[in-house]
Amino acid sequence: MAFRILAINPGSTSTKIALYEDELELFCQNVEHSVQQLSEFSKLTDQFEMRKNVVLEALENHGYDAKTLSAVVGRGGMLPPVKAGGYLVNQCMKDRIINGPIIAHASNLGALIASSIAEPYNIPSYIYDAVSSDELYEVAKVTGIPEIVRQSFCHVLNSKAIARKVAERLGKRYNEMNFVIAHLGGGISISAHEKGHIVDVITDDAGPFSPERSGSIPLLNIVDICYSGEYSKSEMQKKLRGMGGVKAHLGTHDLREVEKMMAAGNEKADLIFRAQAYQISKGIGELAPVLKGNIDAIILTGGVAHSKSLTQMIAERVSFIAPVEIMPGENELESLSYGVLRILRGEESANEYVEREI
Repeated sequence: MAFRILAINPGSTSTKIALYEDELELFCQNVEHSVQQLSEFSKLTDQFEMRKNVVLEALENHGYDAKTLSAVVGRGGMLPPVKAGGYLVNQCMKDRIINGPIIAHASNLGALIASSIAEPYNIPSYIYDAVSSDELYEVAKVTGIPEIVRQSFCHVLNSKAIARKVAERLGKRYNEMNFVIAHLGGGISISAHEKGHIVDVITDDAGPFSPERSGSIPLLNIVDICYSGEYSKSEMQKKLRGMGGVKAHLGTHDLREVEKMMAAGNEKADLIFRAQAYQISKGIGELAPVLKGNIDAIILTGGVAHSKSLTQMIAERVSFIAPVEIMPGENELESLSYGVLRILRGEESANEYVEREI
């Protein structure tokens, strides 16, 4: 029996939609939302109906009926720490997303949209490998400020999916191997995978700077800037996420533009590009001791991994640790669908979301 799975990935300015029949992609569509369109909504959850209708229109325009679906899966959002893998969307999960407290993030809409499309036809709805999935060692959560506990925020969905692909290519299973994976996108996160679990991470605000984010900055300097009176809290947040990193230095977050600058002899662009590769390499090396050097492969993935110049610079610095595998792209819709396919086939079990103290 073939399973037909609708996958939904709400992003900050787009909604990505794909339909799969088992491993076969039937269609894939990316619907962009203009700044003007989004400005009509006072809060994120107000976008629910608009985005739901976008998904239903895409399904109809490609000639498919929702009642023929086997399951619907949405991108897992910023719930309180949950297990990696799949969760059935239930009322408890929806209440948490709608009523909070929860960090505002477009991916939070994934569960709501999936449930609303599936429920009329008594079809199961899921999230898979939520952003807040937590498999960290307890020792990895401790910081030097007792009030602050390190959280597991990284590109869980794509990192685990790519790890499975590399393991399969090497003739093994994901839970038999150890990887260090650098997801290179608008934000950069690096994760240590031990026998199928993400046991430590360098989050996008604690490691290398990226096309749009500042990465780790000496804390005393940050304290000075925050109390200088020159910036509001929201302005500082923008400096760290959205207006930091390569964009702050060069006025663009597009590394293709940066490489054009370099080719034209722009020395500053060359320095910033090399510095980013240097810091990514340091982050990979930082996680090597977590796995005691027992690393089967270092994987470079995400949209920025399409840059051959950048991945080559990184590989030159870290290949002494382990072989480097370059797997560009994000593959999020495929990852969502394949995760639920394993559940429907009985290869994995779905978790049940229950309320917990924060």
